[in-house]
Amino acid sequence: MSESLTVRSLVDAMDERLGLQWVAGLKGSERRLARHTQMEGPISLVGHLNLIHPNQVQVLGKDEVAYLSGLRRNSQRDVLEQLTSGQSVLLIIADGQEPPAALREQAEDCNLPLLCTPLPSYELINILRYFFSNKLAETITLHGVFMEVMGIGALITGNSSVGKSELALELISRGHRLIADDAPEFARITPDTLRGTCPPVLQDFLEVRGLGVLNIRSMYGDSAIKDSKYLRLIVRLFDLGHPEEPEGDRLHGGRQTRVILGLEIPVINLPVAPGRNLAVMVEAAVRNHLLRLKGYYAGEDLAARQRRAMQEDGS
Repeated sequence: MSESLTVRSLVDAMDERLGLQWVAGLKGSERRLARHTQMEGPISLVGHLNLIHPNQVQVLGKDEVAYLSGLRRNSQRDVLEQLTSGQSVLLIIADGQEPPAALREQAEDCNLPLLCTPLPSYELINILRYFFSNKLAETITLHGVFMEVMGIGALITGNSSVGKSELALELISRGHRLIADDAPEFARITPDTLRGTCPPVLQDFLEVRGLGVLNIRSMYGDSAIKDSKYLRLIVRLFDLGHPEEPEGDRLHGGRQTRVILGLEIPVINLPVAPGRNLAVMVEAAVRNHLLRLKGYYAGEDLAARQRRAMQEDGS
């Protein structure tokens, strides 16, 4: 089911920030804003007045109010009927403009919430887009330990008892930061960004076999905890020799991708075996990933050197 919130919830949350005032349509305060609808799919949440592809929150600034006021009576009536009978859930008059009397009456008759604010329309839209990106984002909960390693968000996953928490504890002792253990929550806040956070009840805690639940903030200080981070990399631990051991090659390692909320996230598979320092390997994996983002691939560099050496020997 798609996340949604009512107009009343929006007004309660943003009233002080936006200086909203009710003008008409108070009976429609329980109308719901949603990123998706069952019939229409994705619908634009907020924008300037649009009658062709209606926004759920229609913002009317100086130009839009002037356009409505300048219409002839019949044309104005048709536009207002189209505006109030479509997919629009909320109308906001911005720039401190006075709502046209006809719009006020039409909104009241249709129980369509009509509010006004002194903020400029472009500023209002930017604030609401940020608000909706947090409140109505697609979300998912994944199993693993989410950490900030060398400045990027890395999710450590793997089967139970493979050593995720022990690895996370060693990374914390090396100066990296914990975001969430066991059940990090990820939200798609922009078309290409997943933000990971920790459920409030699990904040600061890490469970380690043999030690029980540890309060990382109390043990290592505030600097060992990070509230949120964008997910950029997944590190999957697996037992060496496991039947489901992922395929990989000597030049590029065990790299794959995993689709989360429609986005492909790089996955690095690390085998777990006695004597392997996984913390160092994770740090090296992150450093190598950062180099790849800059366009450098060590495996291709080595292959190119080998080709040049063969050509020199042949000549």
